[in-house]
Amino acid sequence: MANIISDETIEYVGILAKLELSDAEKEQAKSDMGRMLDYIDKLGELDTTGVEPMSHVFPVHNVFREDVVTNGDTRQQLLANAPEQKDGMFTVPRTFE
Repeated sequence: MANIISDETIEYVGILAKLELSDAEKEQAKSDMGRMLDYIDKLGELDTTGVEPMSHVFPVHNVFREDVVTNGDTRQQLLANAPEQKDGMFTVPRTFE
């Protein structure tokens, strides 16, 4: 294991994750984190020349669409159901003074 995880690192990660770990769980977490870091190191050894960086697995091209209003202004229909209204808005009772 090239990456050695200290007890302080496990304590810090536990605090960040708001976890209370027993001593056995801390040892297991140290082992798991060490294996993850070893795997990341192993991935770093791969030859990626000629591999194009990507942000999505599938080819995504301009997923934006034109913003077009399709339902129109229905304010009057909505306010027709209001028990009280004033100046085109719902009137509700005060919740505090």
